[in-house]
Amino acid sequence: MSSTLESAVKEICRACGNDRMRMMDIVRAVQEKFGCVDSQAMSLIAKEVSVHRVEVESVVSFYAFLSSQPKGKVVIRLCDDIIDEMKGGRKVAEALKDKLGIDFGETTADGRISLEHTPCIGMCDQAPAALINDEVVTYLSADSARDIIDKLQSHMDPKKLVSRLGDGNNAHDLVRSMVHNSIRKEGPVIFGTMAPGDGLRKALAMSPQEVIRDVKTSRLRGRGGAGFPTGMKWEFTRGAPGDDRFVICNADEGEPGTFKDRVILTERSDLMFEGMTIAGYAIGADTGIIYLRAEYAYLRAFLEHALAERRKAGLLGKNILGKHGFDFDIRIQMGAGAYICGEETALISSCEGLRGDPKNRPPFPAQKGIYAKPTVVNNVETFCCVARILEKGPGWFAEMGSEGSTGTKLLSIAGDCSKPGVYEVPFGITLREMLEMCGAKDTLAVQMGGASGVMVGKAQFDQTICYDDLATGGSVMVFDQSRDVLAVASKFMDFFIEESCGYCTPCRVGNPLLKERLDRIRAGKGEPGDLDYLQDLGETVTIASRCGLGQTSARPVLSTLANFRAIYERLVKPAVDGLQPAFDIHAALADSTEITGRESVHFQR
Repeated sequence: MSSTLESAVKEICRACGNDRMRMMDIVRAVQEKFGCVDSQAMSLIAKEVSVHRVEVESVVSFYAFLSSQPKGKVVIRLCDDIIDEMKGGRKVAEALKDKLGIDFGETTADGRISLEHTPCIGMCDQAPAALINDEVVTYLSADSARDIIDKLQSHMDPKKLVSRLGDGNNAHDLVRSMVHNSIRKEGPVIFGTMAPGDGLRKALAMSPQEVIRDVKTSRLRGRGGAGFPTGMKWEFTRGAPGDDRFVICNADEGEPGTFKDRVILTERSDLMFEGMTIAGYAIGADTGIIYLRAEYAYLRAFLEHALAERRKAGLLGKNILGKHGFDFDIRIQMGAGAYICGEETALISSCEGLRGDPKNRPPFPAQKGIYAKPTVVNNVETFCCVARILEKGPGWFAEMGSEGSTGTKLLSIAGDCSKPGVYEVPFGITLREMLEMCGAKDTLAVQMGGASGVMVGKAQFDQTICYDDLATGGSVMVFDQSRDVLAVASKFMDFFIEESCGYCTPCRVGNPLLKERLDRIRAGKGEPGDLDYLQDLGETVTIASRCGLGQTSARPVLSTLANFRAIYERLVKPAVDGLQPAFDIHAALADSTEITGRESVHFQR
């Protein structure tokens, strides 16, 4: 066993207090230093933190950014979501493969560069995009991809690929990224001006119960997509038995087409941290955790700096703003590439150093969350809203939006439109107004709420964007008349199949079956009864799955069945003589035909 590996693992574990709850930090650090967490490293980690080796391996094998096998010094992760594909991602992929002489999932013979696909990296407004180690490269083309490989093979330093800096804090010395904010419309809540501490000072002049009352009075609903009343969640958490409580900010936006939290983290992190601190005061917590997706690691140093500045200003730490007994601080917990960790109980599992497996509910996090303690989990945008509500008052906030959905909403709009980007709009605007605003022309379909949302057509364009009509956590993807909506649905099903944790049968087995039948129909080999099959199976997956991923994973099929049924009906045809040609015998015999050099004597064309 390498003495270098052993001493490094011991040092990393010691820096994390030999705490098995810090397993994510430990394995990420080992991965960063050695390029993988191999069998020897797993055994050493297990020994240092006093767990069984299989517990370490279960974590390493679960997350996409971790590996038990060596990767290249540079790992190119090309985003392959539907928007990147629409913008030329396949040509970029072919250029990378050709230039490197390897396929995706492989490493060059010299061991220097690995090539991988990855789901949405939060850059759909500037697609095609890739992560090269932790550096984001945007607006790729086949030519720029070849140029990138030439440069990497010369200097092997992804940081040198940043030839221009983005706007705002993307140009900050601690970020220095080519990412653009793409802020198209600034609204009064998230992009309104507020000095750090203004909301918190007003909160501390009130009792915790009064703070919760104001949040309830504002009728703020969680901005993550489910729309649960925020004040009610906080009230449940404060009232739950237990001495310790926690605040968690879900910054793991991994839904295809979503990137609005990226902009908040870059330009409004103070607002988010202020909201978390107010939550800590309201529920009686002294610890906050922001779960930051691995794809946004390029922002970590900047966010750590923002936290340090708040501590210096007395906005975090002991006796905050002179309020004796109010101690609250925030730490950043990095993810490692798992969409399922956007589900709050899976996120909690990850924060506890485990696989990102969802937990059974009840109990809900408000009763037993992280470390089995009462926990508030809200997303980035929700905490920003809280800070403004306490600063300006619940009435100010409730005057905006619609009756059931107060305030504003950040939308991440991408796809077939001339002005993709982030828009802060009041709840209650129509989808048609939104399409005009983003420069969408000849629109066939809009995917509301990411892959787990619904695909709507022209008949729904006059519906309103709010929790009680067209709900969205933020992602809006626009598709014009040139697009195949069933191909889009199939791409989304690929995403859910890849990202399922595999725990429950309805999600693990049902989603591949949905995709198989959908693709059969797309190939012209479906029959009318297949539509009923898809409907029944989709409803079963929805009802019987264990967590939110499985409960929404059938929506690409179910929503296209509901809103674009005519497309399905044009593709299916009644079986002839009771037989449907779903099986291609010639394709099945292709390998043997090539080997023997002749066609089958029984199945000739």
